[in-house]
Amino acid sequence: MKAYLDTSALLRLVLREAGALDELRSYDNLVSSELVAVESCRTIDRLRLQGSLSTEEAASRLLVVTEWLEAIDLVLLRPPVLSRASEPLPTPIGTLDAIHLATALIWRDRMRQSLVVATHDAALALAARAFGFEVLGV
Repeated sequence: MKAYLDTSALLRLVLREAGALDELRSYDNLVSSELVAVESCRTIDRLRLQGSLSTEEAASRLLVVTEWLEAIDLVLLRPPVLSRASEPLPTPIGTLDAIHLATALIWRDRMRQSLVVATHDAALALAARAFGFEVLGV
């Protein structure tokens, strides 16, 4: 099975939070935007600065992010993705979610393969379903 992993899904796994989609570990192919790396690192650093993670815990979680990123097919933020994310969408979503959705749409169209969207973000899940994706996590 193939899944598009957004940052919310990756971070729940990395931070070992309740409701994490542990089954993603067994998927044949994981895909995401390279945006997932930046968002994940920024979130972990923010948690460190807020005192939710110690420096050691943050460093450990960043290593786990790196391990996950090595297993994910990262799609580069190129003009086609940004252009697609800029187009009107059937449901309201923010900029970063639009980039994740556009990446999943472009990957699905180019590879001509089905893709499940793994997210814990309700707005992204709704938009993904509007485009015919099966959604996990919401």
